[in-house]
Amino acid sequence: MKPLDAPKPQAAAEQAPKAAAPAPSIDFSKVEIEPLFADFVDFETFSKSDFRAVKVKECAAVPKSKKLLQFVLDDGTGTDRVILSGIHAYYEPEELVGKTLIAITNLPPRKMMGIDSCGMIISAVHHEEGEERLNLLMVDDRIPAGAKLY
Repeated sequence: MKPLDAPKPQAAAEQAPKAAAPAPSIDFSKVEIEPLFADFVDFETFSKSDFRAVKVKECAAVPKSKKLLQFVLDDGTGTDRVILSGIHAYYEPEELVGKTLIAITNLPPRKMMGIDSCGMIISAVHHEEGEERLNLLMVDDRIPAGAKLY
């Protein structure tokens, strides 16, 4: 028998972890999407693009540039990869460190502001009420650096 003054067990609903609040609904009625390309790309051409998961090790604004961020990325090879991206209007560097992004890693290096950019970070762009919006393609952090996308 339990003593009368013993604390009562919590109800199952109180013991269960609380579910995350539902994501706020987004009104897409004012979003403008670019039309799809009419031209097809053959599979062989497409398959030459090497899409990889990359982890942001460092990110900093490029001196003397209002647009460019310089990413130091782990691409799974053991050698840091540097990619520059003109997204500073949309993201601050410190909010991207530690994120897992998607990049094309087999583009030839392209010199920007005297720095070789070795690839391209993938983002989604649309217009909303006449203003350009950009979102980097971020994936679950459980995906390891270097994972190939198909």
